[in-house]
Amino acid sequence: MKSRLFLFLLCGAVMMTTACKSEFEKLRATGDSDTLYKKAFEFYEAEEYLKAQTLFELVISNLRGKVEAEKVYFYYANTHYKLRKYVLASYYYKNFTNTFPNSEYREEADFLSAYANYKMSPVYRLDQTYTAKAIDEFQLFANTYPNSKKVEECNLLIDEMRKKLEKKAYAEAELYFDLQEYQSATHTFENMLRDFPDTKQAKNIRYMIVKASYDLAIKSVYEKQQERHLEVIKNADLFLSKYAKTSQAKEVRDIKNNSKNKLKDFS
Repeated sequence: MKSRLFLFLLCGAVMMTTACKSEFEKLRATGDSDTLYKKAFEFYEAEEYLKAQTLFELVISNLRGKVEAEKVYFYYANTHYKLRKYVLASYYYKNFTNTFPNSEYREEADFLSAYANYKMSPVYRLDQTYTAKAIDEFQLFANTYPNSKKVEECNLLIDEMRKKLEKKAYAEAELYFDLQEYQSATHTFENMLRDFPDTKQAKNIRYMIVKASYDLAIKSVYEKQQERHLEVIKNADLFLSKYAKTSQAKEVRDIKNNSKNKLKDFS
């Protein structure tokens, strides 16, 4: 008895699904642009974004040169964003602004194109291509629409993503150091000071530059040791000029003195 009831309910559910699907398929097949246009927005407002997207695709080609095309294309791009298809969303938002440069939706499209890339920005250890794209697009948005209410949000998101890039760069430099790739470690730490001038890690970065440059010097071939110990002393002096009273200062002085002693071999 229970199995019959289950089978009956299952069949009913299948029939309802088939009926619903056939109604949508019938709608798609009408070819009536006005009906498809109206229903597409109804589906969009009901948050049935995949159905809305399907209908927008059908009417877009019939609206070329018409006033309605602008709104349909913008909402079509929105359906990709709502469905978390961020690569396509960004692509269609860019196409939209290129096609309708004077549109009332342009500002929102430009912001959402950047935000789609922000949504694809991964954890700091992974490739940061989308992070860089989002930063560039948010910066362009702020420059293009300086009076927009979105500018403050753009700046906050840029700061957030730059911190991620900074964290990735520091992790890479530390990895080079741990792998005894001291020259690469030194260059990466130095690039951080240039790329992130306001970093709160400046003290640790300069400390690591001293350590990495010293390890590079003592492990270098004889012909390069003099030049590299001079570099160690320069790096140590830079650290001590800024952080002479910190916990790492004694170690840095010891490293500097060791390099000075090593230079006596070249006198």
